[in-house]
Amino acid sequence: MSEVIDVTGRLRKMPVEAGQPVAYTIAVGDARVPLNHLIGHSIRIDFDGVIRCIHCDRKTKKSFNQGYCYPCFRKLAACDSCIMSPEKCHYHLGTCREPEWGETHCMVEHVVYLANSSGLKVGITRASQVPTRWIDQGAVEAIPMVRVRTRYIAGLVEVACKSHVTDRTNWRAMLKGDVPELDLVAERQKMLAAIATDIAELREVHGDDAIREVNESGLGLSYPVEVWPSKIKTHNLDKTPEVEGVLEGIKGQYLILDTGVINIRKFTGYEVRFRADAS
Repeated sequence: MSEVIDVTGRLRKMPVEAGQPVAYTIAVGDARVPLNHLIGHSIRIDFDGVIRCIHCDRKTKKSFNQGYCYPCFRKLAACDSCIMSPEKCHYHLGTCREPEWGETHCMVEHVVYLANSSGLKVGITRASQVPTRWIDQGAVEAIPMVRVRTRYIAGLVEVACKSHVTDRTNWRAMLKGDVPELDLVAERQKMLAAIATDIAELREVHGDDAIREVNESGLGLSYPVEVWPSKIKTHNLDKTPEVEGVLEGIKGQYLILDTGVINIRKFTGYEVRFRADAS
């Protein structure tokens, strides 16, 4: 019996569920379509030319910060520069765009971690976002290093780490499955030793309990990929509103097709039609 999937609506970041492998769902409007069982099948995404802000639902000619219209991009705390550079957090100065949002998203426990997405990298995330953040980055393994009181302090610890390791993922290498083997437990010990003076100085300013080193286990992650691409060709809905191909894998927030890869998160807010023949 054939199973034809045909849904329309506004595209959202793909929900994920940790497992072996990670389980993916594509969110189109109110529809939630499990994707793992569609690997090996043809899918098609058609962009109808309409982009709507994921916050206010306003039509916008261009998406800012993965799904927002320009007015929301300018006014929302979620779009402030300190989200990308948490060491620039200005909540304590009383100038947060949305103090209540800051209290629930920034003034809560964060984790500074090491991950292996395309090699060793450092990153931060809210404690509640573990392991979702690691999955979205396509990490094959990640391990907590310190837990801190706020996003701002996490950013300061990350800055100290960036003197020794990158905070970026080589997304092309990540999508090719070109990831070296690493001992993250050993890397964590090396990093903590390297930033020991920085942590001591931060504790003097923010309190001994503001930064807590942890000895937690790491998490290994695998992804539903049947064929790793040898070359990376990207699909862009702004340039080519019809994307079609055989789904060969999913990693991070990317669909890997035999015709190229598409970053679903990049096109959050785009009105699309998603079709697949799962028969």
